[in-house]
Amino acid sequence: MAKTIDPVTLVVIQNGLQQVCNEMDLAFCRAAFSPVISEALDRSDGIYHGETGELIAQGELGLPVFVGTMQFSTQAVIERARSSPLLAPKPGDVYIVNDPYLGGTHLMDVRFVKPFFYKGRLFAWLANTGHWPDIGGMVPGGFSANATEVEQEGLRLPPVKLYKQGELDQEILSIILSNIRIADQRIGDIKAQAAALSIGEKRLTALLDRYGDDVVEQAIEELKQRASQQMRARISTIPDGTYEGSAVVDSDGVVDEPLLIRMKIEKKGDELHFDMTGSSPPCSGPMNSVIATTYSSIYLAVKHIFPDVPINAGTFTPLKIKDPHDTFLYARYPRPVSGCAAEVSQRIAEAVFNALVKALPDRLFAAPAGTSGNLALGGYDPKRGRSYVMYVISGGGYGGWYGGDGISNGCSTIGISKTTPIEVMEQYYPVLFEEYSLHEGSGGAGQYRGGFGVNYTIRLRRGEARASMVMDHGRTGPRGVLGGEDGGTNKVAIETVQANGTRVYIPPHLSKDQDIRIKAGDRVRVSTPGGGGFGDPAKRDPAAIARDLERGYYTERQIAERFRQRPAARTAAE
Repeated sequence: MAKTIDPVTLVVIQNGLQQVCNEMDLAFCRAAFSPVISEALDRSDGIYHGETGELIAQGELGLPVFVGTMQFSTQAVIERARSSPLLAPKPGDVYIVNDPYLGGTHLMDVRFVKPFFYKGRLFAWLANTGHWPDIGGMVPGGFSANATEVEQEGLRLPPVKLYKQGELDQEILSIILSNIRIADQRIGDIKAQAAALSIGEKRLTALLDRYGDDVVEQAIEELKQRASQQMRARISTIPDGTYEGSAVVDSDGVVDEPLLIRMKIEKKGDELHFDMTGSSPPCSGPMNSVIATTYSSIYLAVKHIFPDVPINAGTFTPLKIKDPHDTFLYARYPRPVSGCAAEVSQRIAEAVFNALVKALPDRLFAAPAGTSGNLALGGYDPKRGRSYVMYVISGGGYGGWYGGDGISNGCSTIGISKTTPIEVMEQYYPVLFEEYSLHEGSGGAGQYRGGFGVNYTIRLRRGEARASMVMDHGRTGPRGVLGGEDGGTNKVAIETVQANGTRVYIPPHLSKDQDIRIKAGDRVRVSTPGGGGFGDPAKRDPAAIARDLERGYYTERQIAERFRQRPAARTAAE
């Protein structure tokens, strides 16, 4: 019978595994070439079980949406490796995969998976994901709003060995580089991604050397069981019953009709059962979600509600999800999926929040902005004599919550990705940011108002470029709850300089479009959504209303119409 591991050793090993992942995160960020990885942090690293591929630990700088998808993609690699002698894992191997139907998200999220051997035995798998700024396809950046099949979105890679026993396979590399834009700049990201796994290999070896593989294995199993127990304990605080919620996607980018997510959650004892039956059928455009992303979206939504539960495979065992067959939330080949990770995932999480807010009003909140604001600009810079692809992630308002207003310009629901610093983008690309400000008035009214989105304006300084965007909440703003009003909507406008003046183009689908040609002097204007309001706006503290008016967050008319209070409340505050 195995000796029970003592609590001190258990905590030390838990933090040691976390530190291994954190060091991989830092190595990846610091060595990556692309600003979307090095500055915006659109990436993740983790350790996975040697036999099952289940999550053991993930870095604190990693995107939450990758928690589930990387587990599924690692399992897909393990399955492929077992099926073919040529793919059998050896020390120094690194598999590359971005196939969204094999535990992925969209094609731009490229996963590296490395078998970790200790004393000749396959002990675990190390894996990471990096968002490449381009993966080929119809438009620069990969965010094709009009794609109707996955081949139009870019290069799709099944699990193959990019590194074989430590050596980079030049043939596979040449295939990849021949099918993507700005290929000469990708080698830096590839080597950074592989280097992060090498760092993880060294740090995990040191941990095993210190405590022994048997003790670490025992700790991993114990941590999994404890995470499950903790999540079950949190779920038990929810009253038994069935809770229903919903969320809406603007359109799929091809058919100008909304997509509905119906979420039914049954709480029984210490488990939550999720059923999305009745959601919209598979769609023509790229807003389909692969099943790994659908699962991961529910995982991250529950983790938002109970953030103190540690993350590993045990965290999600009490979550029972019914596969949403015959809906746009279970995409199969060849359905396009470029919007699934960045946009649909956030609608799924939003539906979970919407369903449970009445049961947990002290833990939940009104809907956040719910879009990553994906904008890609690709072109040729005549001054530098080279092509480029610029990818912009933008923040939005968080929803109001029990006891406070939502924060402004917060990151997306699915991760900690942040907007690349303006100075960095202006240095790398031929653009000038003429405005970056709060989207005033976008916070949903409520007893606790929503946070505000942002406005930004990009002017192309030289050359020509093509703009594409896959965003959301352009038709309806993030939902208010418990009497609160919806947040402001996403807005996009392209201003092109014509001989007879400036022409303003509004995308027909409002938040999605592709391949818009712009030239030097033209502008792209974006306003991101604000968060929903929480509670009856008429109950808002007059002093808080006066402060909002003083700071210019709302006009006097907005205060009177939306909060149903007169701005004279400023006098009371003073």
